Amino acid sequence: MNSIEVKQNQDTACVNLHGVYYRELNTRLAELVNQGVRSLELNNACGQRYIGTSLKGDLKITINGTPGNDLGAFMDGPSITVNGNVQDCCGNTLNNGCIVVHGHGGDIFGMSARGGKLFVRDYVGYRAGIHMKAYQDKKPSLVIGNTAQDFLGEYMAGGVLVVLGLGLGENETHKANFIGTGMHGGVIYMSGKVEEHQLGKEVAIAELDEADWKTLRPLIDEFAQHFGYNAEEIAARPFYKLYPKYLRPYGRMYAY
Repeated sequence: MNSIEVKQNQDTACVNLHGVYYRELNTRLAELVNQGVRSLELNNACGQRYIGTSLKGDLKITINGTPGNDLGAFMDGPSITVNGNVQDCCGNTLNNGCIVVHGHGGDIFGMSARGGKLFVRDYVGYRAGIHMKAYQDKKPSLVIGNTAQDFLGEYMAGGVLVVLGLGLGENETHKANFIGTGMHGGVIYMSGKVEEHQLGKEVAIAELDEADWKTLRPLIDEFAQHFGYNAEEIAARPFYKLYPKYLRPYGRMYAY
């Protein structure tokens, strides 16, 4: 472990990730957490995978650079702030905690998240929010500042997915197709134009009611706080919701 440069002071540690292999890094991070470190600053991140995987408790991680795939996978409680972009599968099966990305995200952002919150300032790739779900008192939230690619909310089973469309021009249409394909739970709130042919066959579209705004507005406020936006200006934009027409869209394909 001597190849990893660590500056540690009581419950904080600063780690230089330059040239560090991800397995060695994650082993060292687990050791630091077991030693009582509760605040980690990771500098010069460049593609290291699985950072934060399965970590639990009250832990704050700041990453400067671009972490690799599966950032925060199976995480249960910590908060991660990324000053840069993230690669694929960020927040994979997130159980609890928060991930804030001051940049853009890769494909399958928030895959199978079952709790916690994810905020990305800019855009994300394909299949964001795929298989998001909710269980008992857990309801994941994913907020995207700009837009997303195809299959947004695919097979979504629960939770809240928000696409603010802040990078779109006036009357510009979102580029994503097959939005909500296979969706059978949860809700998607969007601002910015979407044509009916861009939606999955399982999805209906409607205006927001009071209950929707009680869900959406706190997420807008939190997004604005993270990234320095004006929450009132975002909330004044026109929004609509996408929701599943059926609870079991593929029920006829099974024998039970």
